[in-house]
Amino acid sequence: MTPPLRIAVLGAGSIGCYLGGRLAAAEAARVTLIGRPAAMAQLGRDGLLLTDAHGERPVPPEAFVTSTSASAAAPPDVVLVTVKSGATAAAARELAPHLKPGAVVVSFQNGLRNPAVLAAELPKATVLAGMVPYNVLQTAPGRFHRGTGGVLMLADDPSAGPLLPAFAAAGLTVQPRADMPGVQAAKLLMNLNNAVNALSGLPLREQLGQRAYRVCLARCQREALRALRAEGIEPARMSPVPPRLMPLLLRLPDAVFRRVAKQTLAVDAQARSSMWEDFQRGRRTEIDALQGEVVALASKHGLAAPANSRLAELVRDAESTTAPAPWSGPALLSALSPR
Repeated sequence: MTPPLRIAVLGAGSIGCYLGGRLAAAEAARVTLIGRPAAMAQLGRDGLLLTDAHGERPVPPEAFVTSTSASAAAPPDVVLVTVKSGATAAAARELAPHLKPGAVVVSFQNGLRNPAVLAAELPKATVLAGMVPYNVLQTAPGRFHRGTGGVLMLADDPSAGPLLPAFAAAGLTVQPRADMPGVQAAKLLMNLNNAVNALSGLPLREQLGQRAYRVCLARCQREALRALRAEGIEPARMSPVPPRLMPLLLRLPDAVFRRVAKQTLAVDAQARSSMWEDFQRGRRTEIDALQGEVVALASKHGLAAPANSRLAELVRDAESTTAPAPWSGPALLSALSPR
């Protein structure tokens, strides 16, 4: 018999625990979750509870292994990297001594640069780009709620072959893609809403239902599209609306937007951005890999990105504040307007 796939999840936060928990619950692989000491101690004691619109899925602690060090993952067949973008290089250096030659490392992270950072630090591994479409929120210790749908995307590469049956056994659809740079760019465009949502303090559905917040996002996306075009990156089409038209859609009046953007609003009432969760837990955000990425790319090509730059400033201010006050849509839009 073929031995079970050994999968390590490096950075077992909301996304990592959801993916690792699904794989462990289905006995689709031997799963090791690697994360912060307090969180891993709690999971090792009480297990996981995964929830979504269809119900609950408990995962007992004996279904997986927890660790605070990448050394516990030796030697994994596959590593799913779900750390925040700013921690990618350090995580890769920690992982490097414990990888066997040819191990597959999948970046299931936000931003555009993480696969390249991993590949530079892990020359003996096969690094693949991936994309997670789900919004996953930790609603209580060990409880992770998926508030949106979609399918995982993964670089179309033969080395991903053993991973696909494991995800299928866990009920997680994976779509192989030959255009992962475009997929990552499209995800970046969507993730520019993370900052707007976090500053609003509202659930995603409520925030996206208000035109002032959507106009903030539209300004960020318009700047990002210009920067991506200058870089020669074409965002993949991930929804019925082409990326280039999304800023126009976001600017529609609320009543019209609700009629024509049902898929955009098809999130449950609990869903919020991961950046909002970072605010609540007093953690650093991924703003540098989102709005910061747009600003850097625009600057590279002599372009301005004032909306993204200003939002990045507001998020960094909020990071240094205990319980930052929420912004109303009109106030946030005014803050992004030319001075």
